Amino acid sequence: MAIEIEKKYRLDEAKRQFVLNALNEIGAEFVGEDLEENIIYNGGALNQKNAILRIRKTQSKTLLTYKEQIQSQSNIKHQIEHETEVVDCESLKSIVETLGFRANLLYEKRRKTWKIRNAELVVDELPFGLFMEIEGSITSIKEAEMLLDIENFDAELETYSGLTARLGILKDGIIEARFDNH
Repeated sequence: MAIEIEKKYRLDEAKRQFVLNALNEIGAEFVGEDLEENIIYNGGALNQKNAILRIRKTQSKTLLTYKEQIQSQSNIKHQIEHETEVVDCESLKSIVETLGFRANLLYEKRRKTWKIRNAELVVDELPFGLFMEIEGSITSIKEAEMLLDIENFDAELETYSGLTARLGILKDGIIEARFDNH
């Protein structure tokens, strides 16, 4: 079973600049940047398990992800995650919808990714704000926080799906958070 371990932080522009400068100072490896469209599906067994299916389309690939939350009192999130790359995004959407799952959320994200030792750090821009996530073991997350001098940054406990549901705009039956009006 694949368990994703990550910690999310809400950033303002000053904190984002602080993190970008710190990444440069410690010589973190810049992996790349991308624009994503994320479609979240629910229904049926997904609702019973507090889980979602996500189709993430980037400029170069499409990923199907299953995520199931594991309840925790920690500000470091643990979830079951299974992910695979898919060749045909439109066929994938048809398959998922034919199985009875319904798209209920859509959000866009601009993401920049770095590698810090055994952790992955991303700085995300969404239509409703700036965020950072550090993914890895609990030890590697804490190590990255220490290296970047961000141990005092507060964790953001709400998921991007939850934020989209709260801050997005209902359009054609789907709550959306896009950078421009489609």
